[in-house]
Amino acid sequence: MYRKVKVNTMKKRWLIFLIPFLLAGAQLGLAQDAYRVEQRSGVWWFVTPSGEPALSAGVDTVTYQGDVIKGTKTHPYHASVAAIYPNEFSWGAAAIEKLHRWGFNTLGAWSDAHLWDRGMAYTVILNIAARSGASWQYGRPVDVYDPKFEQAAREIAAQECKPRAHDAQLLGYFSDNELRWGPDWRGKQNMLAMYLSLPATAPGRAHAIEFLRMKYKRIAALNRAWRTHAAGFDDLPDLSANVSAPAFEADNLQFLAHVATRYFDVCARAIRAADPNHLYLGARFSGKPPDPVIRAAHVADVVSINIYQFDPRLLVKHVYELTHRPVLITEFAFRAENSGLPNTQGAGPKVADQAARAQAYRDFVTELESLPEAVGYHWFEWCDEPHQGRFDGENSNYGLVSIKDQPYTQFVNAVTEANQQALAIHQKAN
Repeated sequence: MYRKVKVNTMKKRWLIFLIPFLLAGAQLGLAQDAYRVEQRSGVWWFVTPSGEPALSAGVDTVTYQGDVIKGTKTHPYHASVAAIYPNEFSWGAAAIEKLHRWGFNTLGAWSDAHLWDRGMAYTVILNIAARSGASWQYGRPVDVYDPKFEQAAREIAAQECKPRAHDAQLLGYFSDNELRWGPDWRGKQNMLAMYLSLPATAPGRAHAIEFLRMKYKRIAALNRAWRTHAAGFDDLPDLSANVSAPAFEADNLQFLAHVATRYFDVCARAIRAADPNHLYLGARFSGKPPDPVIRAAHVADVVSINIYQFDPRLLVKHVYELTHRPVLITEFAFRAENSGLPNTQGAGPKVADQAARAQAYRDFVTELESLPEAVGYHWFEWCDEPHQGRFDGENSNYGLVSIKDQPYTQFVNAVTEANQQALAIHQKAN
């Protein structure tokens, strides 16, 4: 009963929120019963399976459990909703109804799989590198030259993508989230240094050494360029000590291009072999990765990026200039200082209160969708993080709803208004 009523009552809202756009599937070989992307009169869009143009307005981590408090087994959000709803299905029905009412049309990354058949588009994050040795939390890269990486990509795609090849609700696949491509909050090493630091038997280390051997021919030439004193290519120094020569960084950018190209090619081939019908949505970049990595992402149907800034336009334009692919913002957020949460750990600008948070959301969506290449945005996230900190210590006011499952009314009212206006703004983007 719920699903029939909601689909019917939401139809008008969808027609307002969607509107013109068609075609992209033909050139990409995508099935007509799946989401696709299309550039129309200079403006990029998602196209729904029924042929309607759309932006993807989503929310990440729509989950019944919520975050666990670091070092415990306690899920405070789950404790709250379990006292409100008789079961997980009832909670899910209410959550989907709220998302529709607030102008959202997509379940973002990490949302509960039991919500995927509730009449709302959804995304799947495959974690190909993360399930092949990479670590998001500690910034450990995957060895893309290890045959096990390509084998894992094929196996993961066969397991996760093939069964969904004809699911009309599926928007597409993310291959990974916030992989480390160089120096960031997780460490100072660049990719070349990280690969040279791999175990002696690692294929990636052998590939890095061969790359340098082919370029310099003799170790003396490398030593002059890098200002080092290595005895041989197999005896390179510990680069975590920061080689500062410009040639070292130039070599890293060349090597990084090889690594990133290999990563995206392997992921794209595996996903499309298992499911030729749906979109490959990229790898959810964390802010601005190095340009060689952005360029390598052009093999994806959509480039996805997490942007924790007030204004996303400069970065989105830069990504598009390097890839010529439509851009989806897969995380953005603003945190209110008066929320009662510490907000001491976690990404994103802090603002004074929910009114300022509402204005920041409106401005972000308006500015983003004024760009013809911007095909949508996913808010991070459904509910707040625990006051005590989640698994990695984050303790911020990211939620549309609080830990008690109470909407931030002033904020969600502004969210609803911005979502409803986004399509009209994007139609005028070119």
